[in-house]
Amino acid sequence: MSKIFSLSEAGSIAIHSMVLIAKAENGINVLKISERTGSSRHHVAKVLQRLAKDDFLYSNRGPHGGFKLKKPPEQISLLEIYEAIEGKIVVSECPMESPICPFDKCIFGNIITEMTQKFKDFLDDSKLVDFLHGY
Repeated sequence: MSKIFSLSEAGSIAIHSMVLIAKAENGINVLKISERTGSSRHHVAKVLQRLAKDDFLYSNRGPHGGFKLKKPPEQISLLEIYEAIEGKIVVSECPMESPICPFDKCIFGNIITEMTQKFKDFLDDSKLVDFLHGY
């Protein structure tokens, strides 16, 4: 089955983990996050190390270790998290990134550009704090 949109496992782990970390008052460790997300402990650790390196998280090792946010959840957008893992979202005119189109106007119209911009806007408008209750 084909999907128009697909979020990478790393991107999904990053966003879901950051929400779980924001919800945990005293921090949360990789094992608990991997259990809650159904993801590999090693993949979660790798993603969280990247987020810690990019200054989103404090990381404490040891039996009572875990991760905590470095900034309040009101100040962290899903876009920042996503782009830390996946790179900057580029809104382009051509879905094929072709410099020359064989047609006078694009067969896809502006749908690819619009969908990308809406996704980017959604992530930018969504802060971690928005997901602390009812999720």
